[in-house]
Amino acid sequence: MARDAGRPLRADAQRNREKILAAAVRVFTEEGLDAHFERIAKEAGVGTGTLYRNFPNREALVEAAYRNEVARLCDAVPGLLAELPPREALHAWTYRFIDYATAKLGMADALRAVVATGANPYSDSHDMIQSALRTLVEAGAAAGTIRPDIRPTDLFAALAGIALTSAAPEQRGQAERLIDITLRGLEPAPPPRPEG
Repeated sequence: MARDAGRPLRADAQRNREKILAAAVRVFTEEGLDAHFERIAKEAGVGTGTLYRNFPNREALVEAAYRNEVARLCDAVPGLLAELPPREALHAWTYRFIDYATAKLGMADALRAVVATGANPYSDSHDMIQSALRTLVEAGAAAGTIRPDIRPTDLFAALAGIALTSAAPEQRGQAERLIDITLRGLEPAPPPRPEG
């Protein structure tokens, strides 16, 4: 039986849930739809009963794991901006975006199976990612490290293109090079040199 969604989890139960979701991403990425709950539970260091209490079926686990990846990506923004200057925060976040895209690519078959049941694991992800990017772009523009005409939707399109072509784990170096090139294109033009 699944837990009551309206009741907050105890700290240890929340830690177990987070370990399950992280393990699910790894295992579904490696094994696809053939992943066994027992392997996920073992990877998470919990019993299968704990796993089933949180996620009564494969579809619920896949959807929750994907949504957790999106939340981790987007929830990182305030911390990055608190610790780093806006330009570096954006750079660090874009690398996390590629981590997210790699996980999404690895879970593609499992996510398609969830969609086939009529669920929509992607329902909030686009808006959440756009909001995270907007915060980062606005912080960079305010600091003068990003051109003021850059729109979050433009940057999202560029990152989605990089993810589409370079999100496989063995393409990580290429993805990082493409991100670096893209982010250099966001920088304001240097002021013109004085004549003479």
